[in-house]
This record gives sequence, structure tokens and C-alpha cells, in this order.
Amino acid sequence: QVQLAQSGGGLVQAGGSLRLSCAASGRTFSLYSTAWFRQAPGKGREFVSAIGWSGDNFLYADSVKGRFAIAKDNAKNTVSLQMDRLKPEDTAVYYCARAKTPYGSARYEEYAYSDWGQGTQVTVSS
Repeated sequence: QVQLAQSGGGLVQAGGSLRLSCAASGRTFSLYSTAWFRQAPGKGREFVSAIGWSGDNFLYADSVKGRFAIAKDNAKNTVSLQMDRLKPEDTAVYYCARAKTPYGSARYEEYAYSDWGQGTQVTVSS
């Protein structure tokens, strides 16, 4: 089973930027699509962004489109989420996730992912 270790996040003012990273154990990480989800206080977990296993297929939630960018570095077994022009409504715990099966395209369905990072807090002040 793969382990996903997240880093980044923190507190930033509205309009600022943050970068989240997710490092995976295991040599087969490059074969899987990966995604970012988030959970705000009192709400369910929601899809943020996903990238296909080959790195050329992307999905973004409408709420972050044009502000966030997902990237995958297969050589380093990492996936990142660059978050720009942050808004207070982006405040949440962010989770990275790896797909259940290899060679898949980017997907927004939570059930498509089986391995999860520990979560990292992102707080955007107004």
C-alpha cells in the first residue's frame, strides 16, 4: 500500500499563494492518476483537482479553475497543487489521493481513489 506524505499549506491573506506537495512511497506512483480534495469545517469532502497518470489530462473544480494548478513529477514521485489568488472560501483541510487502479485518466469521483494523504490545513484570512 502506498503512503502519501503531504507538506505545505498554512495561513495566508486573501489574494496570496500557497503550494501543497504530496510525496508518495513506492516505485509505481507514476502509473496512477492523483487528485486533491478538500474539506471545510462542517462540510463534506469536495473535489479540487486531478491529473491523469501520464500527466497530460487535468480536471479542476469550477471554484478553483484559473487559480489552482496541479502538476505531477513522476521522477520524484510527487504531485503538487499551486494555489494562487486564494480566497477565504478556500479555507479547508486539503488531501491528496491516489487512484485505485493504474493507467487512469483524471477523475473527480472520490470513490475512484483508495490511498489518501494525512491532510494539511490551508487557512485564508480576509
